[in-house]
Amino acid sequence: MFVTHLSLADFRSYPLAEVPLGAGVTVFTGANGQGKTNLVEAVEYLATLGSHRVASETPLVRFGAERAILRARVQAGLEDDRSLLLEIEITPGRANKASLNRSPLRRPRDLLGALRVVLFSPEDLSLVKGDPSDRRRFIDELVTARWPRLAGVRADYDRVLRQRSTLLKSLAGRGPRAVSADVAATLDVWDGQLASLGGELVAARLVTLEELHPFLTRAYADIAPTPDLAGIEYRGTAAASAGQAPSEIASALVERMGERRGEEIARGQCLVGPHRDELVLTLGELPAKGYASHGESWSFALALRLASFALHRADGVEPVLILDDVFAELDETRRERLAATAITAEQVLITAAVPADVPDSLAGRRFAVASATVEQVA
Repeated sequence: MFVTHLSLADFRSYPLAEVPLGAGVTVFTGANGQGKTNLVEAVEYLATLGSHRVASETPLVRFGAERAILRARVQAGLEDDRSLLLEIEITPGRANKASLNRSPLRRPRDLLGALRVVLFSPEDLSLVKGDPSDRRRFIDELVTARWPRLAGVRADYDRVLRQRSTLLKSLAGRGPRAVSADVAATLDVWDGQLASLGGELVAARLVTLEELHPFLTRAYADIAPTPDLAGIEYRGTAAASAGQAPSEIASALVERMGERRGEEIARGQCLVGPHRDELVLTLGELPAKGYASHGESWSFALALRLASFALHRADGVEPVLILDDVFAELDETRRERLAATAITAEQVLITAAVPADVPDSLAGRRFAVASATVEQVA
């Protein structure tokens, strides 16, 4: 799949923008702060309903505007001229609105699955060096892209987690014996709901990681000039393994919550569930975090994205590959190896400060971006 046209209204720095796109390579060049990353961020948002740059939606709306509108025409494939029109209206503080082929959708998340993207940016270094939450977000976004219905599971899990956390905070500092039977029964209900939703999410994470692992090992070996093998392991707060039914994982989560209930009440926190789980990245026998060099960390982050790209292809989907200002961060070897993979994608969107940052093998359609204006370069 690929985007054939992108329209923006009051998104980031753009009052209005109409950008014709197509299959193959498209490069946006311009100095920092001119708006080139905003363009690919808009494509990312239409595909994932999220941004790799900010957690809230307020910065996505141009200063002084009430809302932003993103619209993209997406073609099914090089040999398939069927197309979809995706549109989303972002209004901070209110419910967003989305439509598909101009028909309103009940929820914005119903747009998920219409467009898949894999985006690699300098922020991805946090996948290796950052907190566990960065790695959880990585796997959850991949899971949701593969199975869009799990976006609802994630939303329901977060809602139940907030409610259970509120109850635990109100009990903080007490011993288990000081909790009344009614409150204990209420906790049992929240435990069951959290575990049921968590079981679905953990099962999907484990299956995805098992299928991602060989692609990761291969991608790292292709990128990094070292003999170390890249690995990834799921470390959960309750025992679970790939292939287990969600109901089995849910039972393990309930059991673990029971074992740690006293500690949870004392601390006023939910200590069991996928929101506390970790992805452990390894190089050879050592954890990548804390041991990998800066270059190795870059290679690992890139390998995770390229493995995701390969996994989407194994699912029978050609995702849009977005490379946001990354070539300047890579040495010549890694740059050329990334380019060799990128050139095989149906559509590649690249941002760079200057054209010289982009390898010659990725010649294609080029746009100059300055002061939130986009002009095609002959």
